[in-house]
Amino acid sequence: MCNVCTRAVLVTLMAVAAPAYGQTAATPSGNQTPAQPTPPPKPPPSAYDRIWSTFTNWYTDDKSPVIQRVLFTGRFHHDFAVVRSDQGDHDESNVRRVRFGPRITFLRRFLFHAEVEVNPQERNPFYVRFTDLYVQWTKSSRMALTVGKQSIPFTQEGATSSRELLTIDRSNLANNIWFGQEYMPGVSVSGTAAPWNYRLGIYSSGAANREFGRFNGEAFTLGVLGYDFAKKLGVRQALLSGHYLYQQPDVDNTFTRRFEHITSMNFRLGEPKWGLRSDVSRAIGYLGQSNLWSFMALPSINATDKLQFVTRYTFLSSDDPRGVQLPTYENRVVTGRGDSYNEWYVGSNYYFYGHRLKLQTGVQYDDMDDGPAADTYAGWAWTTGIRVGW
Repeated sequence: MCNVCTRAVLVTLMAVAAPAYGQTAATPSGNQTPAQPTPPPKPPPSAYDRIWSTFTNWYTDDKSPVIQRVLFTGRFHHDFAVVRSDQGDHDESNVRRVRFGPRITFLRRFLFHAEVEVNPQERNPFYVRFTDLYVQWTKSSRMALTVGKQSIPFTQEGATSSRELLTIDRSNLANNIWFGQEYMPGVSVSGTAAPWNYRLGIYSSGAANREFGRFNGEAFTLGVLGYDFAKKLGVRQALLSGHYLYQQPDVDNTFTRRFEHITSMNFRLGEPKWGLRSDVSRAIGYLGQSNLWSFMALPSINATDKLQFVTRYTFLSSDDPRGVQLPTYENRVVTGRGDSYNEWYVGSNYYFYGHRLKLQTGVQYDDMDDGPAADTYAGWAWTTGIRVGW
């Protein structure tokens, strides 16, 4: 009788344990990693991807010890501008920028970049200048050394490539304080150690020519330090940057504008659906150039992944009369200067292929006074343009 009881107990225990055992075998233990879901396949290249890759990617060989990649870079910008003002009218169809050249990665850590600017609307000069002509050595994301003719990135819009502007052109802050030549010979070191980024450079500002200049003037130095508060604020980007430029006064400096000290504090706040860019700058002039200070704010809204609306307000003031000049197309109507300037801009951008192919249009109202003097300007400008970058 005892043997029968024992067998009954064993059968009951096995019946209870069997489902539990099967469940354990089917479920990973706490020490095992569950199988990860298979990532979705990458979408096939778009027609734009195929066209740009065929046009720009001339050579790629990551295994080559000498040359790893050769890209064809450049941009084509065309404007149609209409200006209506109290002082006169102006209409213009303008090939604003045509630049092209190679970008060669070699010896793993080196980059050679050269771009030439041409003007197809005019035969003389058809060749305008070299913009980029430099060699860069990259140790890591924390440090890159650049030697040669290169962009000088200071002020909010001056530090933004013309291919990536949110308005059809830079504000009059950049037009007056930033160096419109943009590309000058020098040596710079830059890098990013998140959330910090920096740039230090020394550049020649002698008499300008279409290549490196004459090196007959003094030099200027530029320091940039930025910190991204994105993680602390819970946004995609919140970059606060300080820019300081010092230039030794020299009558032979024609690559640059005549400012001895330039200080710019700018902020770039960005989310997928909206953004805000701002700039407060102060410039101390020499050899007759008045001191300037300026403010710019540029909010934007992304209505869709292709359609964007932007607006901008810019204010400039000079300590002395006739210290401020007008923007590009307005300057075709009035070449005089003032001491106080206001600008309101409203525009939209349609991105066919990001910043590589976009249509931009904007309406801008400008008002400039020069105290009680008669040299004033008030008018509207409508500009639309196609932007192609590669």
